[in-house]
Amino acid sequence: MNEAFFFLISTLFNLYLMVVLLRLWLQSARADFYNPLSQFVVKATNPLLIPMRRIIPSIGKLDTSSLVLALLVATGKVLTMQLLLSGGVSAGTTLFGAIAVLIKEAFSLLFWVVVIRAILSWFSQGRNPMEHLLHQLTEPLLNPIRRVIPPVGGLDLSVLVLLVALQFLEILVQSLLKGLL
Repeated sequence: MNEAFFFLISTLFNLYLMVVLLRLWLQSARADFYNPLSQFVVKATNPLLIPMRRIIPSIGKLDTSSLVLALLVATGKVLTMQLLLSGGVSAGTTLFGAIAVLIKEAFSLLFWVVVIRAILSWFSQGRNPMEHLLHQLTEPLLNPIRRVIPPVGGLDLSVLVLLVALQFLEILVQSLLKGLL
């Protein structure tokens, strides 16, 4: 029963963290604000971000308040799990764990956005507003790969190369983070 409860709490934190990270990504990519997915992300994050923006200014094009909110959500997850598992809190472990959670969820979000975009491209033929938004998010990552590895026989391998690179980077970062502990 405890495992199911921990799973539920972890999943809820992770999902909201992905929404916050998606908002940060949408803003940095200057994606279509009026897209239904963008509107969902904005409405889900505005209750926390609007008050934070009064205190935390943006730094250039970086939406600092979204980044701080993502770090706060990751910290909330780590604190909640520490309290539920051990009943105590360690400040160093909490901060380091929050950064690790943030990085892991950023990789996970990127992975799933690329996979969903690839699957949609097989079926939708470009008339789907979600596909258009995913295209805006992933093209800056896929275009440099296409310059090096052009489509072969009509098959675009850039998505596969990006997914393998993402998995490699995620494993590398996790091993580096474990080495720091």
